[in-house]
Amino acid sequence: MNNVVNLPPEDMPRQWYNALPDLPTPLQPPLDPETKKPVDPAKLAVIFPNSLIEQEMSPERFIDIPEEVLDIYGLWRPTPLVRARNLERAIGSKCKIFYKNESVSPAGSHKPNTSVPQAWYNKAEGVKRLATETGAGQWGTALAFASRMLGIECVVYMVKVSFEQKPYRQIMIRSYGGEIHPSPSDKTNTGRAVLARDPGCKGSLGLAISEAVEDAATREDTKYTLGSVLNHVLLHQSVTGLETLRQLAMIGEKADYVVGCVGGGSNFGGFMLPFLSRKLSGEDVTFVAAEPKACPTLTRGDYRYDYGDMARLTPLLKMHTLGHSFMPPPIHAGGLRYHGDAPILCNLVAEGLVQARAYFQTECFEAARLFMGVEGFLPAPETSHAIKAAIDLASEAKPGSTIVFLYSGHGLLDLGSYDAFLQGGLSNYALPQEDIEAALRDCPRI
Repeated sequence: MNNVVNLPPEDMPRQWYNALPDLPTPLQPPLDPETKKPVDPAKLAVIFPNSLIEQEMSPERFIDIPEEVLDIYGLWRPTPLVRARNLERAIGSKCKIFYKNESVSPAGSHKPNTSVPQAWYNKAEGVKRLATETGAGQWGTALAFASRMLGIECVVYMVKVSFEQKPYRQIMIRSYGGEIHPSPSDKTNTGRAVLARDPGCKGSLGLAISEAVEDAATREDTKYTLGSVLNHVLLHQSVTGLETLRQLAMIGEKADYVVGCVGGGSNFGGFMLPFLSRKLSGEDVTFVAAEPKACPTLTRGDYRYDYGDMARLTPLLKMHTLGHSFMPPPIHAGGLRYHGDAPILCNLVAEGLVQARAYFQTECFEAARLFMGVEGFLPAPETSHAIKAAIDLASEAKPGSTIVFLYSGHGLLDLGSYDAFLQGGLSNYALPQEDIEAALRDCPRI
């Protein structure tokens, strides 16, 4: 039996799904970092194009995908839905396990689903240059790819620990024509201030965001792009869940469990939100978000307003947070080392509609090695968290259940991480409660 479900290209979604109208509890508004009042959209225009600001707040359930974006999507979309039969046999599963393979994109992950439209909307408004941050380098690679496709410039601030751990991501970004700097860097006031206090600082996503936002806010030709967290990012990523719904319908299946790894929430949010209406209508579908114990935002973070970056330049968002000053341990899943999460996802966790699980990095690498040994593909360290959660669910779920997870990216540029794992050089980090409490003390009281 064929294990791969391919959606015909003509059936690729031509609209994104916007979950805002369907949330049981409306999102709290983003707040101005200076006044602590709901942010004026005009202030956001300093760093974002108007079209993306409109999408961020849109009441429309579906938004058309521009034709030029669809043309670029066609380089790799639709992506395959794969039945992981070998994994099922290896773990003795009585459940069916499927994965949506986003590693087939040019950048090797789900990230181009939003980098391409973000670059397109910016170019349409005359923007010449984009500034962004990246953790593991997947988002930076995706934005460099999109910028090259659309003929605009790109600068990336990469968290220093990942910059050092993952040199081949640097090469990919530069090969696409992007400029890249380790964060903290000497290119911004924010970076220079951190280096003055701590010359050996290994960085965080919150810090890299501060540098990218400062870069964009101080240049007239530049706008800022974010690879996760914001509503319009999850909107663009909904193409993965929409395709999966159609692929499951092609073979007469329905997902009982929808699983993804979570850092800022882009891949999991985009994957599970198109299934939300089923959940809200009373169907028995479970959403599982898998995160690191070293950065347990959803499982141990506080649900409150906080800044999205270390320098307090961004609007305040109501989200699960470990505190914007939180400096995460140097685990190898660099894309999951963010102190906050997407407000839409946090809203659903707070409502009890999404459950979160946290794992040590070594048990996730073990799951990744098993997956590679039986399915043949090497997952990114971030993706290994979703694989671990899917394996655990297969041992708990009712026999005959269908588990679907997002295979968010490959690990072919993460071989240094796998070498460290195979050499026994990885350590597990469980974040001490006192570290969380110390970081949360810096959060504003709203």
